[in-house]
Amino acid sequence: MQQHATVSSRDESFSGLVQMLIEQKIVSRRAAKKLEVEAREKGITAFKCAALNDDIDTHKLYQAASQIYGLPFFDLSTFDKKYLPTTTIPSNVLQDHEIVPIQERGSKIFVAVADPTDHSGPEAIRFHTSMAVELVLVEQDKIGKVIADVASAADTSLLTLDDEGFDDLDIIGDDELESAVKKELEGDIDTPIVRFVNKMFLDAINQSASDIHVEPYERSLRIRYRVDGVLHEIPAPPLQMANQVISRIKILSRLDIAEKRVPQDGRMKLRLSKTSEIDFRISTMPTLFGEKIVIRILDTGGMALDLATLGFEPDQLAIYEEAIKRPYGMILVTGPTGSGKSISLYSALNVLNTIDRNISSVEDPVEVHLAGINQVNINEKANVGFARVLRGFLRQDPDIIMVGEIRDLETGDIAVKAAQTGHLVLSTLHTNDALGTISRLLNMGIEPFNVGSSVHLIMAQRLIRKLCTSCRRQIDIPETALLKAGFTAEQIQSAELYNPVGCGNCTDGFRGRTGIFQMLPVSDEMSTLIMAGAKQDELEKLASKEKVKTLRQAGIVKVLNGVTSLAEVERVTNI
Repeated sequence: MQQHATVSSRDESFSGLVQMLIEQKIVSRRAAKKLEVEAREKGITAFKCAALNDDIDTHKLYQAASQIYGLPFFDLSTFDKKYLPTTTIPSNVLQDHEIVPIQERGSKIFVAVADPTDHSGPEAIRFHTSMAVELVLVEQDKIGKVIADVASAADTSLLTLDDEGFDDLDIIGDDELESAVKKELEGDIDTPIVRFVNKMFLDAINQSASDIHVEPYERSLRIRYRVDGVLHEIPAPPLQMANQVISRIKILSRLDIAEKRVPQDGRMKLRLSKTSEIDFRISTMPTLFGEKIVIRILDTGGMALDLATLGFEPDQLAIYEEAIKRPYGMILVTGPTGSGKSISLYSALNVLNTIDRNISSVEDPVEVHLAGINQVNINEKANVGFARVLRGFLRQDPDIIMVGEIRDLETGDIAVKAAQTGHLVLSTLHTNDALGTISRLLNMGIEPFNVGSSVHLIMAQRLIRKLCTSCRRQIDIPETALLKAGFTAEQIQSAELYNPVGCGNCTDGFRGRTGIFQMLPVSDEMSTLIMAGAKQDELEKLASKEKVKTLRQAGIVKVLNGVTSLAEVERVTNI
């Protein structure tokens, strides 16, 4: 019988871990066989199955695993949860993988795991933190309680949000819509979702965010603020609350909460106090795991429409001021969405807005209300587009016209002809640089003669983050790297360069933004080339001859003045 048992044991094959548990007499061979079958049936690892088995001494199990895998065995019940790392890791990741970060040290994060054979958890932590992961072994029952506490923290925070400022948060709209929205919201004013959305808006405003992104994914809800042009993630409620958060935002912005298959656009205005109102533009987009919402925050009350504060260098400001004082012609401001084009135009209109001028603007939508200027929102549903409004303006004796954006040939053609017939026209286009604007207009179908004879100034711009003066640090950069970045040898000789550090007064070492500009005055020679249908390279040669700075060169001036870092300029002007 003894010989038979020995032969039988050699015929059985166990995993390395189970074999070691057998050798250390933590489980019998029969129990081990049953353990592996049960693990396969439940779709879990053999180790986790053993840890959940009431017939196995889990303390001995974990001591053995500590020796086998060379991991420290830690008693998590003695750990004070208030010292948990502040690194943001979604609570669902901790729940799904049964892991808890317990300490950060330099570029390492120490993570408590209950199953040393499951490698998916540490990989998830690496992905979310970009840090090296060191494992610590803890018992299954003890880690479960800590994970439950951490996972419920988001829910608890929703219930305990500070009420400060909520009382003055109110919806503003026309009376009928406002009444309908408030009626729909009656009875849920104190729910956690309402309070969370209110706090999300208030925090975004307090952080001077320009946008809020609400993004549902398969296993998490991600919420990010765009501050100084860069997105930053904030703590979000659990995924199961995603639909409620999105529905609340859609109700506030008067969108159809039942329609989830097509994009929708909405607007709302919140009153923070008797003297402070904030406009929001809301855009929804159906994605794979739900509706993504982007909220554009338009704090028009906080905008300083002053040319001197936009970031112009003295020579650039002189060029812009000279151009807007002309009685006719066209000024074009170019750049991507969010590059500050509208503020540059509004600041010009603020200078031109005098009692003796008739100024009209057509926009989609009007972002800043200026008393004394006739501002019109386009309404495509009512067939009121840019071109139709422009024709109406020309019948109302205008002096200055602002067109929110030239999008098509019809709008561009009317705007150009208005500039040729005694009107000053200001508008925007989406192009990478100033010279690209000429090609864009010609590609639309506008005649070269009309472009060359009407456009007086093209200004490309970007917004760059400004270094925090409280914590910036001077650095040395090799001369070869500076030359490659676009510095001249003369600039390098006197260069004092700074990098961001980060402190309590800023965000990642930056605080606020300023503009960099490429100014392209259309000279007589440039106008002649355009009207002759010159190619892009010919226009570039002339611009270089006329010493027109590129956006990168304009950014380098800001670097030399200590306003920003070289890395920030490279990020923004890498075109």
